[in-house]
Amino acid sequence: MNIEQFPSKLLENAVTEFARLPGIGKKTALRLVLHLLKRDQDEVHRFGEAITRLKDEVMHCLLCHNISDTDTCNICSNSSRDHGLVCVVENIRDVMSIENTQQYKGVYHVLGGIISPMDGIGPSDLEIESLLKRVEEGSIREVIFALSTTMEGDSTNFYLYKKLSNNNIRITTLARGVSVGDELEFTDELTLGRSIVNRLLYENIIS
Repeated sequence: MNIEQFPSKLLENAVTEFARLPGIGKKTALRLVLHLLKRDQDEVHRFGEAITRLKDEVMHCLLCHNISDTDTCNICSNSSRDHGLVCVVENIRDVMSIENTQQYKGVYHVLGGIISPMDGIGPSDLEIESLLKRVEEGSIREVIFALSTTMEGDSTNFYLYKKLSNNNIRITTLARGVSVGDELEFTDELTLGRSIVNRLLYENIIS
């Protein structure tokens, strides 16, 4: 049977929605939907409820913009973390990658992307102003740039450096154990952990 010839409109609709997910083609979507049809009704309902609640109830931390179940995420609300040390990352996946190294004890600031004129993303589209405000409040002593080592990531680093350099803080970046062109989430934990521990002064990189 051709994959487009569905015996049920309900099946077709479900496959179409799964196929909207990144990296999921029609064949994979069909396999996932048929798998769900074999599961217990309660299990499928839990699956659907988890997705619905994720969209309806998930929040972003008011301080760092990480995903959270409450107004302040569990990292920002943790008194044992070093709140004077802020690691600037592109997205939530990068927070998870760095946390998995168990080498970093500071807090984060999630930009929500990087500056990319080709994609129509400018500084005003990112959480840059809130980062500047956090620094200006005076409790931060060091900002670590932990963006992807791509042209867009480097350009964003330079933009942030220009905005932050007038403040009396230390500005560092990951040691180049992370290969040029790599996205942070695909870097192995050992390399990423060493890159954080052995971070470099940003001004030494650009001088």
